[in-house]
Amino acid sequence: MQAPTSYTFNSPAKLNLFLHITGVRSDGYHNLQTVFQFLDLHDTLTFENTELDGQISLVNNIQGVPEKENLVYQASMLLRQHTNCTRGARITIDKKLPMGGGLGGGSSNAATTLVALNRLWDTKLSTLELETLGLTLGADIPIFVHGIAAWAEGIGEQLTPVTIDERWYILAIPACHVETAELFRDKHLTRNTKPITMRAFLDGAGHNDFELVARKKFPLINKTLGLLNGWGNAKLTGTGACCFCPVSDKETGLKAISNLPEALIRFNLKSDDLNVILTKGQNGSSLYQSYLLKRKEPVA
Repeated sequence: MQAPTSYTFNSPAKLNLFLHITGVRSDGYHNLQTVFQFLDLHDTLTFENTELDGQISLVNNIQGVPEKENLVYQASMLLRQHTNCTRGARITIDKKLPMGGGLGGGSSNAATTLVALNRLWDTKLSTLELETLGLTLGADIPIFVHGIAAWAEGIGEQLTPVTIDERWYILAIPACHVETAELFRDKHLTRNTKPITMRAFLDGAGHNDFELVARKKFPLINKTLGLLNGWGNAKLTGTGACCFCPVSDKETGLKAISNLPEALIRFNLKSDDLNVILTKGQNGSSLYQSYLLKRKEPVA
């Protein structure tokens, strides 16, 4: 049977349910503790084989991002160079996830690219090999290749699968863009939080060390967290700007969002200051469900 010449995969969002910085490494990177869980939100990427011309092209590159700086392009080139593959690809990105939002959109796109082209080009790398390769482009890429909710340490690449409640979350997307590097450089960022255990997290411990800095730098994030705290225990995800709070069930979340206009007034916010939606946590990402789960090898 002839192999398919194209694939379409969802490229999912993630939440950091907490995020601690536990130290600074000798190489300048930071040691972290976090728990990643996926959301039922995603971009969609389509990959078409262009074996004849061997070119890699992005059909609709993200505005303001040069093609060669796009993680999708970089992941494509990395896989091709690593495997000595001569094939090419035309890649279409249907972008829904915000940039600079802390949902991992760019890293997710890169991971989806590695998974999809590994299949399309038949380069036969294992999941663990793809995770290791992705880490050279970004610390969040391995979790998206991994595809299942995980406790993470190191710079985010030491992954231990966890099974946690797939809760409903109110997710707020403020109309501001956070540069991760800027927050890491901030002198007020806490870099020596005492490590916790997975048991402590499951019992309710954990916060986001970036939250204090993000609140000070971005008044809109500060107001957004205040608004969400009216419905639950609000947190920043990643370095922001997106914020979330868990709710007991879907109906509670929908009721909260129906009262959003009144809440915006209380915090002197306008409807175009932030987008608020209801989303559900997933322990297996949409990419994992559609492809990785079907692989015969175990996910590392």
